[in-house]
Amino acid sequence: MTNDVKNFSLWCDFIERDFLKKDFKSLIPKILGATSNPSIFANSILNSPAYKAQISSMKGNNPKSIYEALAIEDVKMAASILFPLWQENKDNGYISIEIDPLLGENAGESIDEGKRLFKSIQAPNVMIKVPATEAGYEVMYELHKNNIPVNATLIFSPIQAKNCADAFKNARKNTPSNQSRSVISVFVSRFDRAVEEHLKNTPELQTKLGIYNAIECYNLIEEYDDPLIRTLFASTGVKGDKLPKNYYIDMLYLPHCVNTAPLDSIKAYLDNKESITQIPLDKESVKKGIQAIINAGVDIQNLYKTLLKEGLEAFEKSFEDLLRSI
Repeated sequence: MTNDVKNFSLWCDFIERDFLKKDFKSLIPKILGATSNPSIFANSILNSPAYKAQISSMKGNNPKSIYEALAIEDVKMAASILFPLWQENKDNGYISIEIDPLLGENAGESIDEGKRLFKSIQAPNVMIKVPATEAGYEVMYELHKNNIPVNATLIFSPIQAKNCADAFKNARKNTPSNQSRSVISVFVSRFDRAVEEHLKNTPELQTKLGIYNAIECYNLIEEYDDPLIRTLFASTGVKGDKLPKNYYIDMLYLPHCVNTAPLDSIKAYLDNKESITQIPLDKESVKKGIQAIINAGVDIQNLYKTLLKEGLEAFEKSFEDLLRSI
């Protein structure tokens, strides 16, 4: 598929030092940004030999300070590579780094950490990732008010999407000259994996809830008509062989949005060898589709809460495992 949709951007949901030094540059300008999260960093740092010498040289330091040194070096490298894209129009060329997930609902410490990370990296094209929780909305507001680009993450429900958009809107009310960009990261594929077994007797409804929910959140965010806020579709990788690897990219190929995807999905999308049948995504079709899934017995309100809880716990566990290992 050619990039002929206005302000659609494909970002890479992966970061690792050797990849940044070798293959990352070759993907530009097919990809226009990158994202990371605690699980991605944990997997890279614990499994790649690229970090062993630096970890060894820092033995005796606090594990979190070692992690930050490793992560900041990678983020600085990515930011430098992506900087020319950012210079073009400020919409792209970003790399994200998440605040310590173990800070949980401590808004004050999270705000301080977000500011400190942004200052340490010293790159205007870095987004600080903040989970969409009650404390997180306060953190988003404060960081954005201070002209720090924010990636609001772990969005599963439309109300989360709205709360994030409100936080950014209110922050700019108090700083009218603020032109910082932000993205609201709506997670997609986890819905379909969560309800797959529940919908086994209605296969026509499978692999659709993630798309429908993502579109509902996207439409809500677009209603703000804010050029500085874009929906980012995250968790767009495909597990197993049931779907084409590029399924969630092609299905959510929409104006004024970002899709951050793992490398195998990006490759499948760029190769464009598999035809994907679009499902209707107008508001009425999305509403009917979600209702049909609810009628099939899926408690979507409970699902929102469960997926958020699981997402927070997964990032906390990855971070704890990483700190224990280094």
